[in-house]
Amino acid sequence: MPEIIFYTFIGVIVLQLAYYLGVFGRFIFAGPQQVTQKKLPVSVIVLAKNNAEQLKTLVPKLAVQNYPDFELVIIDNASSDESIDILEDFEKQYHNIRLVKVENNEAFWGNKKYALTLGIKASRKEYLLFIDADTQPAGPDWIMHMASQFTMSKTIVLGFSAYRLVKNSLVNKLIRFDALVNTTQRFAWAKSGLPFSGDGRNMAYKKDEFFKRNGYINHMNIRTGEDALFINEAATGKNTAVCYTPESFTFSDAPVSYKSWIMEKRKAAYTTSFFKTGDQVRLKIFVWLQVLFFIFMTTLIAMQFNWMFLVPVIVFRYLICWIVMAQSAAKLNEKDTIYWFPFMEIMLIFTQLQVFAANLFSKKVHWQ
Repeated sequence: MPEIIFYTFIGVIVLQLAYYLGVFGRFIFAGPQQVTQKKLPVSVIVLAKNNAEQLKTLVPKLAVQNYPDFELVIIDNASSDESIDILEDFEKQYHNIRLVKVENNEAFWGNKKYALTLGIKASRKEYLLFIDADTQPAGPDWIMHMASQFTMSKTIVLGFSAYRLVKNSLVNKLIRFDALVNTTQRFAWAKSGLPFSGDGRNMAYKKDEFFKRNGYINHMNIRTGEDALFINEAATGKNTAVCYTPESFTFSDAPVSYKSWIMEKRKAAYTTSFFKTGDQVRLKIFVWLQVLFFIFMTTLIAMQFNWMFLVPVIVFRYLICWIVMAQSAAKLNEKDTIYWFPFMEIMLIFTQLQVFAANLFSKKVHWQ
């Protein structure tokens, strides 16, 4: 019996390494990206709702980007704070700002997809670049770097949105490690020709892609997924590129507590349940390989299996996975998240199981 468990354990590790090297390797072994400034007309889309303080910092950084042809479309989604006053002042100050005011609609009250649709229809440029109101670009060349990845065939560009570092915070490190894993997986599958999701804090696509699918109509009744579900529907291996130059990154604050992060994870898991079946299967395989590795490892240790065989196998697996993720962390400037990789991985496994159980047994949450 122990031998059967051990050989099954080895089988799980082989599949894991195939995932890390074969799939993740498509991203981590990719060379530096070539960035050539293009003059594509770009509309930067910002959706704001009660983000007065963040807008004071964000709008000036966006309005003066080093890019020759862009407008800033800011959608105020029925804010109740002073956001609209601030935006009207900015509209007078900067000539390239287009303000879209959304009033509450009985049928679409608080619906982000409805508000974004109004903003996209109001935009006048051919390419759309999205960022959240509580997010900031890495610098003045953000638009240029993201737009540089568009080609005649590549009409969707996926970017990286990082969480800011909070020193001496284990929760912050875990959240950023999770973001590193998610982004590595998202970029790797995109480079493998199977893109499945995007992050609305930093992604772009040609406006035609939006109207070809009649916007968000196929998932308008789902309160989440204005970014992930749209990309899951629209992205293909032929039309999707990724951008991972440091200048293309955006940054936002991570959830302040473990509890609030779990709610974000539950929301993301709920959204993923509407992905294409093949995408769901690929994502679940990765998670369950992680879980099975931990289960078999602890079982064999508890059974006091021959350490001369067990320890080298465990060390070899951790070494390869650690090296792979370290390469990804270097590309995405998240090196500190990888120092305690084995501990972070175990913490993330338990978090994923907690999210799965919460969504399975808890009352349905209506995310806004």
